[in-house]
Amino acid sequence: MILTISTTHKPATDLGYLLHKHPDKVQEFNITGGKATVFYPEANEDRCTMALFMELDPIALVRKMGGSNPSLSHYVNDRPYATSSFTSSTLSGVFGTALAGNCKTHPELVNQPLPLEVRLPTLTAKGGEGIIRRMFEPLGYTLAVETLPLDEQHPSWGDSALHDVTLQHTLPLQRLLEHLYVLLPAMDVSRHFYVSKADVDVLLQKGEHWLKDHPDKNLITQLYFLRIKGLANLALESLTEESEPTDAPELPPPIQSLHQLRLDMVLQTLLDLGVNRVVDLGCGEGKLLQRLLQHGQFQDILGMDVSHRVLQKARRTLNLETAGPAVLDRIRLIHGSLTYYDARWAVFEAATLVEVIEHLDAERLQTLERIVFGHAKPKHVVLTTPNREFNVNYEFLPPGALRHQDHRFEWTREEFSAWCTRISQTYGYTATLSELGQSEPDTGAPSQMVVFSKIDDHQQLPGAVEKI
Repeated sequence: MILTISTTHKPATDLGYLLHKHPDKVQEFNITGGKATVFYPEANEDRCTMALFMELDPIALVRKMGGSNPSLSHYVNDRPYATSSFTSSTLSGVFGTALAGNCKTHPELVNQPLPLEVRLPTLTAKGGEGIIRRMFEPLGYTLAVETLPLDEQHPSWGDSALHDVTLQHTLPLQRLLEHLYVLLPAMDVSRHFYVSKADVDVLLQKGEHWLKDHPDKNLITQLYFLRIKGLANLALESLTEESEPTDAPELPPPIQSLHQLRLDMVLQTLLDLGVNRVVDLGCGEGKLLQRLLQHGQFQDILGMDVSHRVLQKARRTLNLETAGPAVLDRIRLIHGSLTYYDARWAVFEAATLVEVIEHLDAERLQTLERIVFGHAKPKHVVLTTPNREFNVNYEFLPPGALRHQDHRFEWTREEFSAWCTRISQTYGYTATLSELGQSEPDTGAPSQMVVFSKIDDHQQLPGAVEKI
C-alpha cells in the first residue's frame, strides 16, 4: 500500500523538515507484519512529494497478531495493498515527531497552514464514498473519490470496496496527520488492533483541536472504538465537557457493550437453568468461562476451541498458570473441533455456542447439528448469532454486507426461527428465542439467542418455537 503527501509551499522541500525525513534519502522502518519505506519521488522548490510505501506479509501478520482459528481469509485478503488501520499505526511510528508537532530546525512551520495534498490510491472504507466524505469534508477538505472496480478487464463483476482518494486542504501538517491517524482506522471495520481504555486518552489527544466540533463526532468515536459503547461514551463525555458549558447536563452512564451483554445474558440463562456442568464450544479467549468461574454453581467447566493459539490466550485470561487447586479442579481447556464427535464434552448438562455458527459454511453447520444435537445430546444448548436485519443500523456497513469478513452467513429473525424449529423437530428439543440488545421497531435487536432444552421421551415433540 502507498500514501503520498505533497505540497506547493515555497520552498516545498520544507516538507522534509516537518516530517524529519530528508528528501535525498530512502529510509526503511520495521512495522507490524512487514516494513515501511519513505522516499521522495519529487523534491524541488515548487513541489515536494513524500511517499510512504508499506509492504505487509499476511503470514507474518497472522503469526504476529495471534489471530484465533486462522482461515484462508486471514492469509488471502486486502491487507497488503489497502490503506487501512495499518497505515494509521505506521504514520504514528514513522512520523511520530511530526504527529506530536515538533520541529527543532523550523519551529515556525509547525503551526503554519500549508497547501497539502494527500493521495490514498487504495482506501478501504465500509460505507463507500458516502462515509469518506462524511469524515473529511466537514474538516474543510476538497475530495476526489473514485471507486475501484474488482477487475478492470471484467466490469460486469462490479465495484470493489477500495477507493482512490485525493484530499486537498490548506492546514498545518500536524493537523493533517491527526486527521489521518483517527479517521483511517474509524473507516476500517477489519481493525488490526484491539481497543482499550488507554485508547480514550489517545483519541482525545489526537482529536483535541478538531473532533469535538466535527458534526459526526459521535459516529467517528463509535467506529474508532469498534462500537464498544462503554469506551465510546467515555470519550464522548470528555469531548462534551470540553465543548459545552460546565452547567450542561451530565451524560448517561456508559452503555454496556453488546459483547458484554451477550455474555451476561448467557451466564444468567445458565444460572436460571440450574446446571452445574457446562461446556463452552468455541470458547475463544475465555470471556464466558471467566464469568462462569465467578459462580460456585458451576462445578465442572470445559472450554473447547479449534485454535491452540487462542487457547493460550484463554489460559492467560483465566490466570490458570497461577490458579490454585480450587480453580483447577473446576475448569479445563481442550483443543478440538466442532465438526468431530468428542466424548470429552459429550457428557455435559449444558453446551454454549456464542457467536459461533455464523463462522461455519452450510456443510460444516449440518455436521455440527448432528454432533451436538444428535450424538452429544446435552440437556440444554444456549446459542447466539447476529440478526442480519439489524445491519442497516450500522452506518459503516454497505447494503448486504455482513458484520465480519469471516462470517459465512447471518440470519434474519425469520430464518433463525425456522432453523430452530427444524432442530427442535429433528432432534427432540424445545426452543425458546429471545433478542439481545436494544430492539428497533423495523429490524429487531442486533443479536438473537435460543435456549434448546431436551424433551423427555414421553413428551410430545414441539411443532414451533417459543419467543420471549
